Amino acid sequence: MNWLELHIDTNHQGLETVQALLSALDIDGVVIEDETDFQDFLEHNHEYWDYVDEDLSRRMEGLSRITFYLEAGEAGFAKMGEVRMALEQLKQARQDCGTLLMTLENIRDADWENNWKQYYKPMEIGRRLIVIPQWETAEPGDRVPLYLDPGLTFGTGAHATTRLCLTALEELVKGGERVLDLGCGSGILSLAALRLGASSALAVDIDDKCRTAAESNAALNRITPERLQVRIGNVLTDETLRNQLGSGYSLVLANIVADIIIALAPDVRGLLSPEGRFLCSGIIDSRAEETAAALSAAGLEVLERREDNGWFAFICRERH
Repeated sequence: MNWLELHIDTNHQGLETVQALLSALDIDGVVIEDETDFQDFLEHNHEYWDYVDEDLSRRMEGLSRITFYLEAGEAGFAKMGEVRMALEQLKQARQDCGTLLMTLENIRDADWENNWKQYYKPMEIGRRLIVIPQWETAEPGDRVPLYLDPGLTFGTGAHATTRLCLTALEELVKGGERVLDLGCGSGILSLAALRLGASSALAVDIDDKCRTAAESNAALNRITPERLQVRIGNVLTDETLRNQLGSGYSLVLANIVADIIIALAPDVRGLLSPEGRFLCSGIIDSRAEETAAALSAAGLEVLERREDNGWFAFICRERH
């Protein structure tokens, strides 16, 4: 049996987050190299050596890395695609986890960068949607088709956090809603809401690549620029952008991570219409209670919790 050896470069602070991400994808057998542990070992074990190899010290400097192994076959490539997409989401949401560069031994990086696409197939999600990759053909039947090319952004529908949002949108979108999508990635949630009957969506992300991806995907689904607008910036730090968002949204979406959702919580009520709903996801199970408490402290009532493979989504409204 052949194996693929994969490495994810992070930093000491990001190790726990990346481990949780991999664990949620059923990858638990990992090897961790951490500069902090290495330096601590050097500091407290001087009696065991006369010198330290300079090449080893240089290699470990600033490095925290997680290594894991996948079978070199169809299942391994499919799982590698899931990890790639989950890392892209983490890159969008967190700036404190290092490079999050994933590299691969035993196969050229250029191969896996494209080969994962062959395992991303049309997906029926919930009762109404079918997500169809742009390079695939599928007969949607009586489902609402959503055509997608995620490019280098996060958002394909394959990850549990996105599935949670999509199935919730099937119930929340009744027709005519005004939607705000924070951390839009490929635009998948905005586009799904529009395809399900929302009237307009404003999609926001910190990465300019998301503008290209979301606008391209809108064109694939014949959604006009009047219905989907994309803006780039950080709503937590850019006051001008925050003021431009306005208020009165029927749906505010945030498929990000717990830390960002907690930081956003105090602003959500000001974005919602009186009967609006806040749908947030990307919350790992170990952060669910903390996130729920932060939402409650911000004056939001959690109406429903949904869980998929260790990830949570909350549907909230302003507490009356």
